Amino acid sequence: MAELRVTLGPLQLRNPVLAAAGTYGYGLEFAESVPLHQLGAVVTKTLTLAPRPGNPPPRLVETPSGLLNAVGLQNIGLQAFLRDALPRLRELGATVIVSILGDSPEDVAAMAQQLDGAEGVAAIELNLSCPNLQDGSRLGLEPVRMVAQDPGATAAVVAAARGRTGKPLLAKLSPDVTDLAPIAQAAQRGGADILTIANTFTGMSLDPQTGRSRLGALTGGLSGPAIRPLAVYRVWYTARTVSLPIIGAGGIVRAQDALEFFRAGARAIAVGTANFADPAAPLRVLRGLERHMGRHRLERFAQLLGAPDPAPAGA
Repeated sequence: MAELRVTLGPLQLRNPVLAAAGTYGYGLEFAESVPLHQLGAVVTKTLTLAPRPGNPPPRLVETPSGLLNAVGLQNIGLQAFLRDALPRLRELGATVIVSILGDSPEDVAAMAQQLDGAEGVAAIELNLSCPNLQDGSRLGLEPVRMVAQDPGATAAVVAAARGRTGKPLLAKLSPDVTDLAPIAQAAQRGGADILTIANTFTGMSLDPQTGRSRLGALTGGLSGPAIRPLAVYRVWYTARTVSLPIIGAGGIVRAQDALEFFRAGARAIAVGTANFADPAAPLRVLRGLERHMGRHRLERFAQLLGAPDPAPAGA
């Protein structure tokens, strides 16, 4: 049997296949049909200090080979998660990475401190890049900007969390920047242990008859196979600029998609939009990786990882 265990800085996982934040609820929604303990990890829906209702409907619009969503971070709040969901996830043996977002560095620090003492939390992912939120002014940003579009804000938020927790810290970055390198480097300076690349691309879908948004919000986040080449490039580029391990995300549906990210420099991957059609998608990707390793007589996951400078076809 191939050995798929992976080490991402201080975080050790049974395998490199995660269920991405925002697409798997809190994990419990799929527990009856998917053995959560077999996944590398479940990344929870992003949590905030207080519950949030999210954006008005409609929240989802299909696009060619993709999905535009504007859920707006509807969630039960951190306290309810710790009280009601986390104990059940522990019982199921799931590896849990908790995604959080705050309105200020102080909020993020407070949440990180609460999670630091929570049994069963393997790591914390900082959502620095949600395209559904329209106001970054309380973080010192211009409206309609994300934390992960500003190196100073990125470093400040990561540092705020780092100062309150010893748990592994993931920084989830936005692909909607001219150059990911200074943002990734800022996250590393702030104390991130791992990067998640990338979140969705900001997009719009307009009704040609009325000119109004097809979403309840003006903009949404584009995900799915349509963005995979863009995400693979960003993983490859960023892996050359920082020393942190990278979790690749963006349009992964099958094992071959995951292999692209591994060859580009990712050390793990997160399956997202595919979960809407098939909650077992992460397991399908995992089984596909196992079969691939068996066919090629590979014994260790490290043998799937690629060189940082792949050659073009015909070279």
